[in-house]
Amino acid sequence: MKIVDAKVIICSPGRNFVTLKVTTEDGIYGLGDATLNGRELAVASYLTEHVLPLLIGRDARRIEDIWQYLYKGAYWRRGPVTMASIAAVDTVLWDIKAKSLNTPLYQLLGGASREAVLVYGHASGAGVEETVKAVAHYLELGYKAIRAQSGIPGLASTYGVGRGGMYYEPAEKDAPPENIWSSEQYLNFVPGLFARLRKEFGDDIPLLHDAHHRLTPIEAARLGKSLEPFHLFWLEDPTPAELQESFRLIRRHTTTPLAVGEVFNSIFDCQQLIQEQLIDYIRTTVVHAGGISHLRKIANLAEIYQVRTGAHGATDMSPVCMAAALHFDLSVHNFGIQEYMHHSAETDTVFPHSYSFEDGLMHPGETPGLGVDINESLAAKYPYQRAYLPINRKLDGTMHSW
Repeated sequence: MKIVDAKVIICSPGRNFVTLKVTTEDGIYGLGDATLNGRELAVASYLTEHVLPLLIGRDARRIEDIWQYLYKGAYWRRGPVTMASIAAVDTVLWDIKAKSLNTPLYQLLGGASREAVLVYGHASGAGVEETVKAVAHYLELGYKAIRAQSGIPGLASTYGVGRGGMYYEPAEKDAPPENIWSSEQYLNFVPGLFARLRKEFGDDIPLLHDAHHRLTPIEAARLGKSLEPFHLFWLEDPTPAELQESFRLIRRHTTTPLAVGEVFNSIFDCQQLIQEQLIDYIRTTVVHAGGISHLRKIANLAEIYQVRTGAHGATDMSPVCMAAALHFDLSVHNFGIQEYMHHSAETDTVFPHSYSFEDGLMHPGETPGLGVDINESLAAKYPYQRAYLPINRKLDGTMHSW
């Protein structure tokens, strides 16, 4: 099964996606997602200029060896561009192997550990009552777990409050939009939001919330403690995790479950957090953390310390990555929950897929491989459009984590 062709496909059906397509001498092809939101062309260039020439002639069945070749062989290891590129190759090779054996990918990962995958949706509004209506809407759609975000009085924009109905794409064309932020106003506001949601919907529905890396450790500890009466499923990204030991301080003050890891690139980014049991959920993704092979290693480490998975699943990951995540989720023993945001209709048309959503659960389907394809002629009608994620400034103009 020698690789005879490899190419990068860039398209923008509602937002930018970078897709790797690799074909073997047997005529079998696989797909991998290489999208890095706001820096898509950097990954495309890395793949095209450095990785693709190394793939031609290699045996597509040697997944682990090729992963190590691209990781150790580059010398300059890790980082989002390198790991997204490796992830795309790794996902492609798993797709090819499963197709060659005429089986859905999860069967090669040990088979199903559950009947379906629990997912959560994003409910948001300009204010508390709008968020209440949004949560009710998601319940009507069948979601069993919901992330709740709300606009904050006095702030013109707030992370997680989307422009559309079912999908949320924060990237903007031309230049990064500037948001204004106040941690003090946020900390005073959020407990009231969840008090209102629990009053409206009761205690049984799992509710999640994303602080999006914006708090100091002691601020995050205060938030976690103030949210304890409302028993969140998790508090996501409470503080930037470059300094992993900062989570010790948060842990010391609150029992609210903590989730982090969507910007992590490797097992080393989350090693201390997992081994010291400073988090409850690890949110690393297929596309940003080196593919299915590396994500399985992270999950294996996490299982030892009773940390569960909760992979990032925003719309900046294409249906190719969503499918790969679902195969992983279905198979891994210590699965926790999967984020699921609907893609636009244009995206779904470019990337036809076999995964499905029903009654708050998802399944990758029984199609051999990932169960996702790409309509290249249609993709060509959606050319790349440069876009940037927002930036954040405090009220006094100081740059802050977005």
